[in-house]
Amino acid sequence: MTGAGPVIAIGVIVLPILMSLGIPKSVALFTFMGSVAAGIYINPVNFTQYRAFFLKPDEMPDFTLGWYAAHWGYAALIIMLVITTLLAAFYLKRAKTVHAWAAQTRGAASEQKNAPFYTLLLPVVPVVLKIWLDFSVIGGFVIAGFLALFLCGRMKGSFKENCQLVNKLYYDGVVDTAPLVGFLLTLPMFNSVAALASPYFKVILGNVMPRSEIVVCIVFAVLLCMGLFRGPMTLVGCGAATLGVLSNVASFSVPFLYAVFAIPTITVNIGSCITQSWVAWGLAYSKVESRDFLKLSIPNAYFAGILQYVATFIMLGGLGAAWFLS
Repeated sequence: MTGAGPVIAIGVIVLPILMSLGIPKSVALFTFMGSVAAGIYINPVNFTQYRAFFLKPDEMPDFTLGWYAAHWGYAALIIMLVITTLLAAFYLKRAKTVHAWAAQTRGAASEQKNAPFYTLLLPVVPVVLKIWLDFSVIGGFVIAGFLALFLCGRMKGSFKENCQLVNKLYYDGVVDTAPLVGFLLTLPMFNSVAALASPYFKVILGNVMPRSEIVVCIVFAVLLCMGLFRGPMTLVGCGAATLGVLSNVASFSVPFLYAVFAIPTITVNIGSCITQSWVAWGLAYSKVESRDFLKLSIPNAYFAGILQYVATFIMLGGLGAAWFLS
Protein backbone atom coordinates (compact mmCIF):
# COMPACT_ATOMS: atom_id res chain seq x y z
CA MET A 1 0.00 0.00 0.00
CA THR A 2 1.28 3.45 -0.86
CA GLY A 3 0.04 6.97 -1.52
CA ALA A 4 -1.52 9.68 0.59
CA GLY A 5 -4.63 7.65 1.51
CA PRO A 6 -2.94 4.88 3.52
CA VAL A 7 -0.48 7.33 5.09
CA ILE A 8 -3.35 9.54 6.27
CA ALA A 9 -5.30 6.50 7.50
CA ILE A 10 -2.37 5.46 9.71
CA GLY A 11 -1.41 9.02 10.58
CA VAL A 12 -4.77 9.86 12.15
CA ILE A 13 -4.14 6.94 14.51
CA VAL A 14 -0.42 7.29 15.20
CA LEU A 15 -0.03 11.06 15.52
CA PRO A 16 -2.66 11.56 18.26
CA ILE A 17 -1.13 8.65 20.20
CA LEU A 18 2.37 10.12 19.97
CA MET A 19 1.19 13.59 21.00
CA SER A 20 -0.90 12.23 23.88
CA LEU A 21 2.29 10.60 25.22
CA GLY A 22 3.81 14.07 25.57
CA ILE A 23 5.89 14.06 22.39
CA PRO A 24 5.99 17.56 20.82
CA LYS A 25 3.86 17.61 17.70
CA SER A 26 6.72 18.67 15.41
CA VAL A 27 8.85 15.72 16.60
CA ALA A 28 5.89 13.35 16.30
CA LEU A 29 5.27 14.46 12.70
CA PHE A 30 8.96 14.29 11.77
CA THR A 31 9.29 10.77 13.19
CA PHE A 32 6.17 9.49 11.46
CA MET A 33 7.15 10.91 8.07
CA GLY A 34 10.66 9.49 8.43
CA SER A 35 9.22 6.04 9.06
CA VAL A 36 6.99 6.35 5.98
CA ALA A 37 9.99 7.25 3.83
CA ALA A 38 11.96 4.28 5.17
CA GLY A 39 9.21 1.89 4.10
CA ILE A 40 9.12 3.37 0.60
CA TYR A 41 12.58 1.88 -0.06
CA ILE A 42 11.09 -1.63 -0.35
CA ASN A 43 7.60 -0.70 -1.52
CA PRO A 44 6.78 -2.62 -4.74
CA VAL A 45 4.58 0.13 -6.19
CA ASN A 46 7.19 2.85 -5.80
CA PHE A 47 9.93 0.54 -7.10
CA THR A 48 7.94 -0.11 -10.27
CA GLN A 49 7.25 3.60 -10.75
CA TYR A 50 10.87 4.68 -10.33
CA ARG A 51 12.24 1.75 -12.36
CA ALA A 52 10.30 3.08 -15.36
CA PHE A 53 12.59 6.14 -15.39
CA PHE A 54 15.57 3.88 -16.12
CA LEU A 55 14.28 0.88 -18.07
CA LYS A 56 11.49 -0.24 -20.35
CA PRO A 57 9.30 -3.07 -18.99
CA ASP A 58 11.11 -5.75 -21.03
CA GLU A 59 14.66 -4.56 -20.22
CA MET A 60 16.82 -6.12 -17.47
CA PRO A 61 14.24 -8.61 -16.14
CA ASP A 62 16.73 -9.61 -13.43
CA PHE A 63 16.54 -6.10 -11.89
CA THR A 64 13.58 -6.99 -9.71
CA LEU A 65 12.38 -5.73 -6.33
CA GLY A 66 13.82 -8.85 -4.69
CA TRP A 67 17.29 -8.32 -6.19
CA TYR A 68 17.24 -4.60 -5.46
CA ALA A 69 16.03 -5.02 -1.86
CA ALA A 70 18.62 -7.69 -1.06
CA HIS A 71 21.52 -5.78 -2.61
CA TRP A 72 20.70 -2.25 -1.45
CA GLY A 73 17.07 -1.57 -0.50
CA TYR A 74 17.17 -3.08 2.98
CA ALA A 75 20.42 -1.27 3.76
CA ALA A 76 18.85 2.07 2.76
CA LEU A 77 15.77 1.29 4.86
CA ILE A 78 17.81 0.39 7.95
CA ILE A 79 19.96 3.52 7.63
CA MET A 80 16.84 5.69 7.39
CA LEU A 81 15.25 4.04 10.42
CA VAL A 82 18.37 4.25 12.57
CA ILE A 83 19.13 7.91 11.78
CA THR A 84 15.48 8.94 12.23
CA THR A 85 15.36 7.13 15.58
CA LEU A 86 18.61 8.65 16.83
CA LEU A 87 17.62 12.17 15.79
CA ALA A 88 14.17 11.74 17.33
CA ALA A 89 15.85 10.74 20.61
CA PHE A 90 18.14 13.77 20.36
CA TYR A 91 15.23 16.12 19.65
CA LEU A 92 13.21 14.66 22.54
CA LYS A 93 16.18 15.09 24.86
CA ARG A 94 16.19 18.83 24.11
CA ALA A 95 12.42 19.33 23.99
CA LYS A 96 10.02 19.83 26.84
CA THR A 97 7.33 17.23 27.36
CA VAL A 98 3.94 18.57 26.26
CA HIS A 99 0.79 16.69 27.24
CA ALA A 100 -2.07 17.00 24.76
CA TRP A 101 -4.93 15.82 26.94
CA ALA A 102 -7.19 18.28 28.74
CA ALA A 103 -7.89 18.41 32.45
CA GLN A 104 -11.13 16.72 33.43
CA THR A 105 -13.62 17.37 36.16
CA ARG A 106 -14.84 14.53 38.34
CA GLY A 107 -18.10 14.36 36.45
CA ALA A 108 -16.43 14.30 33.06
CA ALA A 109 -14.00 11.59 34.16
CA SER A 110 -16.83 9.35 35.28
CA GLU A 111 -18.63 9.78 31.93
CA GLN A 112 -15.59 8.90 29.82
CA LYS A 113 -15.87 5.53 28.12
CA ASN A 114 -13.01 3.68 26.50
CA ALA A 115 -13.43 1.95 23.18
CA PRO A 116 -13.74 -1.87 23.34
CA PHE A 117 -10.31 -3.51 23.17
CA TYR A 118 -11.20 -5.52 20.07
CA THR A 119 -11.79 -2.34 18.07
CA LEU A 120 -8.05 -1.73 18.19
CA LEU A 121 -7.75 -4.38 15.47
CA LEU A 122 -9.90 -2.43 13.01
CA PRO A 123 -7.05 -0.37 11.46
CA VAL A 124 -5.59 -3.58 9.99
CA VAL A 125 -8.90 -4.61 8.37
CA PRO A 126 -8.24 -2.78 5.05
CA VAL A 127 -4.73 -4.26 4.89
CA VAL A 128 -5.97 -7.81 5.53
CA LEU A 129 -8.78 -7.47 2.97
CA LYS A 130 -6.35 -6.17 0.34
CA ILE A 131 -3.62 -8.75 0.89
CA TRP A 132 -5.77 -11.84 1.37
CA LEU A 133 -8.78 -11.10 -0.84
CA ASP A 134 -7.45 -8.37 -3.17
CA PHE A 135 -10.38 -6.27 -1.94
CA SER A 136 -10.78 -2.61 -2.87
CA VAL A 137 -8.62 -0.40 -0.65
CA ILE A 138 -11.26 2.33 -0.45
CA GLY A 139 -13.95 -0.26 0.24
CA GLY A 140 -11.83 -1.72 3.03
CA PHE A 141 -11.46 1.65 4.72
CA VAL A 142 -15.21 2.30 4.44
CA ILE A 143 -15.99 -1.09 6.00
CA ALA A 144 -13.50 -0.56 8.84
CA GLY A 145 -14.86 2.95 9.45
CA PHE A 146 -18.47 1.82 9.77
CA LEU A 147 -17.42 -1.11 11.97
CA ALA A 148 -15.63 1.33 14.27
CA LEU A 149 -18.73 3.53 14.52
CA PHE A 150 -21.00 0.57 15.29
CA LEU A 151 -18.70 -1.20 17.74
CA CYS A 152 -17.88 2.01 19.62
CA GLY A 153 -21.57 2.84 20.03
CA ARG A 154 -21.56 5.94 17.84
CA MET A 155 -24.48 4.82 15.62
CA LYS A 156 -27.25 4.15 18.13
CA GLY A 157 -29.54 6.95 17.03
CA SER A 158 -32.20 7.07 14.34
CA PHE A 159 -31.44 6.57 10.66
CA LYS A 160 -31.54 10.33 10.10
CA GLU A 161 -29.17 11.01 13.00
CA ASN A 162 -26.73 8.37 11.75
CA CYS A 163 -26.81 9.90 8.25
CA GLN A 164 -26.05 13.32 9.74
CA LEU A 165 -23.14 11.84 11.71
CA VAL A 166 -21.61 10.24 8.62
CA ASN A 167 -22.15 13.44 6.64
CA LYS A 168 -20.34 15.46 9.32
CA LEU A 169 -17.43 13.00 9.40
CA TYR A 170 -17.03 13.24 5.63
CA TYR A 171 -17.20 17.03 5.84
CA ASP A 172 -14.50 17.12 8.52
CA GLY A 173 -12.36 14.77 6.42
CA VAL A 174 -12.58 17.05 3.37
CA VAL A 175 -11.58 20.05 5.50
CA ASP A 176 -8.60 18.16 6.95
CA THR A 177 -7.34 17.14 3.50
CA ALA A 178 -7.98 20.47 1.73
CA PRO A 179 -4.25 21.45 1.61
CA LEU A 180 -3.45 18.03 0.16
CA VAL A 181 -6.10 18.36 -2.56
CA GLY A 182 -4.87 21.83 -3.47
CA PHE A 183 -1.30 20.59 -3.69
CA LEU A 184 -2.24 17.65 -5.94
CA LEU A 185 -4.13 20.00 -8.27
CA THR A 186 -1.04 22.14 -8.86
CA LEU A 187 1.56 19.33 -8.98
CA PRO A 188 0.85 18.32 -12.64
CA MET A 189 1.50 21.91 -13.70
CA PHE A 190 4.91 21.82 -12.04
CA ASN A 191 5.79 18.47 -13.62
CA SER A 192 4.82 19.82 -17.05
CA VAL A 193 7.10 22.81 -16.59
CA ALA A 194 9.93 20.48 -15.51
CA ALA A 195 9.50 18.42 -18.69
CA LEU A 196 9.70 21.57 -20.83
CA ALA A 197 12.87 22.64 -19.00
CA SER A 198 14.59 19.29 -19.55
CA PRO A 199 16.43 20.27 -22.81
CA TYR A 200 17.88 23.36 -21.12
CA PHE A 201 19.17 21.26 -18.21
CA LYS A 202 20.96 18.99 -20.70
CA VAL A 203 22.68 21.92 -22.41
CA ILE A 204 23.73 23.63 -19.18
CA LEU A 205 24.76 20.59 -17.13
CA GLY A 206 26.09 18.24 -19.80
CA ASN A 207 29.71 19.42 -19.61
CA VAL A 208 29.95 19.53 -15.80
CA MET A 209 28.42 16.18 -14.89
CA PRO A 210 30.74 13.81 -12.95
CA ARG A 211 31.91 10.69 -14.78
CA SER A 212 33.11 8.45 -11.95
CA GLU A 213 30.92 6.68 -9.40
CA ILE A 214 32.67 7.99 -6.31
CA VAL A 215 32.45 11.58 -7.58
CA VAL A 216 28.75 11.09 -8.37
CA CYS A 217 28.11 9.89 -4.81
CA ILE A 218 30.07 12.79 -3.30
CA VAL A 219 28.41 15.45 -5.48
CA PHE A 220 24.91 14.11 -4.89
CA ALA A 221 25.55 13.83 -1.13
CA VAL A 222 26.69 17.47 -1.00
CA LEU A 223 23.72 18.64 -3.09
CA LEU A 224 21.05 16.67 -1.24
CA CYS A 225 19.25 19.94 -0.50
CA MET A 226 18.42 20.14 -4.22
CA GLY A 227 16.06 17.23 -3.69
CA LEU A 228 13.79 19.55 -1.70
CA PHE A 229 10.90 21.38 -3.35
CA ARG A 230 10.84 19.02 -6.36
CA GLY A 231 14.35 20.09 -7.35
CA PRO A 232 16.72 18.70 -9.99
CA MET A 233 17.80 15.71 -7.85
CA THR A 234 14.41 14.08 -7.32
CA LEU A 235 12.63 11.88 -9.86
CA VAL A 236 9.25 13.28 -8.80
CA GLY A 237 10.40 16.77 -9.75
CA CYS A 238 13.07 17.96 -12.16
CA GLY A 239 15.28 14.92 -11.62
CA ALA A 240 14.26 13.20 -14.84
CA ALA A 241 16.24 15.84 -16.76
CA THR A 242 19.30 15.36 -14.54
CA LEU A 243 19.03 11.59 -14.99
CA GLY A 244 18.97 12.02 -18.76
CA VAL A 245 22.15 14.06 -18.68
CA LEU A 246 24.01 11.82 -16.22
CA SER A 247 23.15 8.59 -18.00
CA ASN A 248 24.56 9.97 -21.27
CA VAL A 249 27.93 11.17 -19.99
CA ALA A 250 29.16 7.79 -18.67
CA SER A 251 28.17 4.13 -18.65
CA PHE A 252 26.85 3.83 -15.10
CA SER A 253 24.96 0.66 -14.21
CA VAL A 254 21.18 0.90 -13.85
CA PRO A 255 21.13 -0.32 -10.19
CA PHE A 256 23.74 2.30 -9.30
CA LEU A 257 21.83 5.12 -10.98
CA TYR A 258 18.59 3.92 -9.42
CA ALA A 259 20.08 4.15 -5.94
CA VAL A 260 21.71 7.53 -6.67
CA PHE A 261 18.35 9.09 -7.56
CA ALA A 262 16.27 7.10 -5.06
CA ILE A 263 18.01 8.79 -2.12
CA PRO A 264 17.02 12.40 -2.91
CA THR A 265 13.61 11.19 -4.13
CA ILE A 266 12.74 9.17 -1.02
CA THR A 267 14.90 10.36 1.88
CA VAL A 268 14.82 14.05 0.95
CA ASN A 269 11.59 14.68 -0.93
CA ILE A 270 9.20 12.02 0.38
CA GLY A 271 10.39 12.01 3.98
CA SER A 272 11.60 15.57 4.53
CA CYS A 273 9.97 18.02 2.11
CA ILE A 274 6.80 20.04 2.65
CA THR A 275 5.88 19.60 -1.04
CA GLN A 276 5.19 15.90 -0.46
CA SER A 277 1.43 15.31 -0.42
CA TRP A 278 1.16 13.53 2.93
CA VAL A 279 3.61 15.90 4.56
CA ALA A 280 1.38 18.78 3.45
CA TRP A 281 -1.56 16.96 5.04
CA GLY A 282 0.43 16.26 8.21
CA LEU A 283 1.35 19.91 8.64
CA ALA A 284 -2.29 20.95 8.41
CA TYR A 285 -3.52 18.09 10.59
CA SER A 286 -1.02 18.53 13.41
CA LYS A 287 -0.87 22.35 13.15
CA VAL A 288 2.92 22.26 12.77
CA GLU A 289 4.65 25.17 11.04
CA SER A 290 6.58 24.31 7.87
CA ARG A 291 9.69 25.97 9.28
CA ASP A 292 9.58 23.85 12.46
CA PHE A 293 9.22 20.64 10.46
CA LEU A 294 12.09 21.49 8.08
CA LYS A 295 14.39 22.26 11.02
CA LEU A 296 14.00 18.64 12.07
CA SER A 297 13.72 16.91 8.70
CA ILE A 298 16.60 18.52 6.77
CA PRO A 299 19.33 17.31 9.20
CA ASN A 300 17.76 13.87 9.01
CA ALA A 301 17.86 13.96 5.20
CA TYR A 302 21.56 14.86 5.19
CA PHE A 303 22.73 12.38 7.84
CA ALA A 304 20.74 9.50 6.38
CA GLY A 305 21.44 10.49 2.77
CA ILE A 306 25.22 10.66 3.20
CA LEU A 307 25.32 7.20 4.80
CA GLN A 308 23.08 5.86 2.05
CA TYR A 309 25.47 7.17 -0.60
CA VAL A 310 28.33 5.44 1.20
CA ALA A 311 26.30 2.21 1.06
CA THR A 312 25.55 2.87 -2.62
CA PHE A 313 29.20 3.14 -3.57
CA ILE A 314 30.19 0.08 -1.51
CA MET A 315 27.34 -2.15 -2.69
CA LEU A 316 26.58 -0.97 -6.22
CA GLY A 317 29.55 1.03 -7.42
CA GLY A 318 32.27 -0.55 -9.54
CA LEU A 319 34.62 -2.82 -7.61
CA GLY A 320 32.47 -2.49 -4.54
CA ALA A 321 29.52 -4.05 -6.37
CA ALA A 322 31.69 -6.89 -7.68
CA TRP A 323 32.93 -7.63 -4.15
CA PHE A 324 29.44 -7.44 -2.68
CA LEU A 325 27.85 -9.66 -5.32
CA SER A 326 30.59 -12.26 -4.95
